[in-house]
Amino acid sequence: MSAFPDYLDVDYSDGEGEEPEDYPSIEHKIEKAIEVTKTGLEQYENPVVMWTGGKDSTLTLYFVKEVAEQHDLDVPPVVFIDHYQHFDELIDFCKHWADEWDLDVIWARNTDVGEYVDENGLTPGDDIPVEALSEHNQHHIRNLLEYEEDTFPFLLDTYVGNHLLKTVALNDALEEYDVDGVISGVRWDEQEARADETFFSPRHDPDIYPPHDRIQPILQFAEPDVWDAFWNFVVPETVEGYPAGHVPQNDEDLPEGLTMADIPVSPKYFAGFRSLGSEVSTDKSADEPAWLQDMENTTERAGRAQDKEDLMERLRDLGYM
Repeated sequence: MSAFPDYLDVDYSDGEGEEPEDYPSIEHKIEKAIEVTKTGLEQYENPVVMWTGGKDSTLTLYFVKEVAEQHDLDVPPVVFIDHYQHFDELIDFCKHWADEWDLDVIWARNTDVGEYVDENGLTPGDDIPVEALSEHNQHHIRNLLEYEEDTFPFLLDTYVGNHLLKTVALNDALEEYDVDGVISGVRWDEQEARADETFFSPRHDPDIYPPHDRIQPILQFAEPDVWDAFWNFVVPETVEGYPAGHVPQNDEDLPEGLTMADIPVSPKYFAGFRSLGSEVSTDKSADEPAWLQDMENTTERAGRAQDKEDLMERLRDLGYM
């Protein structure tokens, strides 16, 4: 594969054929995450961090902040894809911690769709006429997605809706900010569509997306490892007075003087959600907090309507995470 761009020296095969079990302890997983993050911050000239406010992207952001501080590197801007169907608590959470951590946030939105929705008072599920949108969006719908209907529903959990509200919004932001590397919190165990990812993953086809690389420091973390890292490292090192290893049993089981607002863990996880897709299509998995649920015998994204592997695979091919 030709170098992209020519100033980069990364190993695109790093992680090939591996799985979480190849990193047997949390220390091994963290060591690899730090190594990948450091390489990403040093090698790329205009990197960004994908941040959803969810556990995986917040863990990734933690590694970015730690490595940047330790090696006197800049914390890149974070990109938040606003698909207009988020939980309000998630937006509030991101704004709070962006302020707390002094983050430069790029709010990536498909404003063409958003403005049509606002002007016409649409709610999720309502139809949007293809011809009402910009040539840019129509090109994606007709030429890339090969969608032939006259309308599509204003829903994330559809081929057209997901692509326009997430992927197009992301790709437009990457182009606008001339991004060469996207630091992303995807994991091998999350979906089959992501199981073959490598730590440095090329996205170089200019017909599909602005050419860039994906930098993926936490591929090797399984869901329980993520929570292990939060309660032993992320929260104690972020929140003054939080004892390492204290795993809250509910939203009131926090060290004295601390509330959920002090903890960089979305309140939705305390409420029993394990995945934070959208207000419309995501339900909580159980009543207890996400980290106390049966992660071995239940699926992380069971509360999400969308999770169809063929859809995920097609969306990945078009530039989604």
